[in-house]
Amino acid sequence: MTTTPTNAGSTHAAGAHSKTPEGMLRTKDTSDISEIQGERPLVWVNGQLVPKGEARVSVFDHGLLYGDGVFEGIRVYNGKIFKSKQHMDRLYECARRIRLDIHISPDEMEQIQRRCIEANEIVNGYIRLIVTRGEGSLGLNPFACPEAGIICIADQIALYPPKMYEEGMRVVIAERPRIPIECLDPRIKSLNYLNNILAKIEAIDAGCLECIMLNMSGDVAECSGDNIFVVKDGELFTPPTDACILEGITRRFVMDTLAPDCGIRCTEKTITPQDIFDADELFLTGSAAEIIAVTKIGKTEEDAAVIGTGHEGEVTNKLRMRFREIVTSDHVPED
Repeated sequence: MTTTPTNAGSTHAAGAHSKTPEGMLRTKDTSDISEIQGERPLVWVNGQLVPKGEARVSVFDHGLLYGDGVFEGIRVYNGKIFKSKQHMDRLYECARRIRLDIHISPDEMEQIQRRCIEANEIVNGYIRLIVTRGEGSLGLNPFACPEAGIICIADQIALYPPKMYEEGMRVVIAERPRIPIECLDPRIKSLNYLNNILAKIEAIDAGCLECIMLNMSGDVAECSGDNIFVVKDGELFTPPTDACILEGITRRFVMDTLAPDCGIRCTEKTITPQDIFDADELFLTGSAAEIIAVTKIGKTEEDAAVIGTGHEGEVTNKLRMRFREIVTSDHVPED
């Protein structure tokens, strides 16, 4: 039996005025919002909850001018914020590493997310939480920005078609390598995603939706937006954190929870391109992607190398089913 990710499940009703960590929210009258198209979702922008059409930032915000800031992509399951603490820990650590001061506490940041979930009546959905350097001058100096900007969007996301979760997906190996740690550590989830985007364009040009990126040593790093796992002889392998990867929350959940629950050994090790072609199974993980099998690698369907049987493998399916069991339960982990 197979299931696909829950990307729907929200209905919308306007949020009323209520107290938050940053004071009173500004929202439109409920009757106005229900009648105006394009007002959804309500978005938190720098202390105010506003309709989508009014969600704006300054053209002098360094997040816009220079990609200077950090962000998180977070899942909501059954009204719970999946792995909320881990996401907050990563957000604040990334901000610290780029010397970006977030002027509210992690608990207050969590309350902003919950307010957005409530205002948009999200049951199963997605949160995009953004912290920009804030409004400043046209120069690069980040310390000319007196206060960070905070944006929170609670909405829906469907990264891949549902059918792809059952049949697997084709990917390419990008010619563009992952940016070296010495230049910009990929463990910092910054607003500057151009390295990933240019690799993603290679995938789109090849008619697929994702690509595998190598590091400067020629070993497998990650994908443009997902982490990667290899299954070989019943064991699980994934690149180590120093292989130029983002330390994904779903990646960690697979390693710490799903693999042990399923009795599967998981090891971090250097993975070569040949290792992925020789894999029995291959799958990707991410907050938006969840868990999805890779069944082909190549620039065209006709010339693509088939991974394993060419279908989602037994181990991948077992992990994905366990993941779905947890996130559709009444005990979605928020730690």
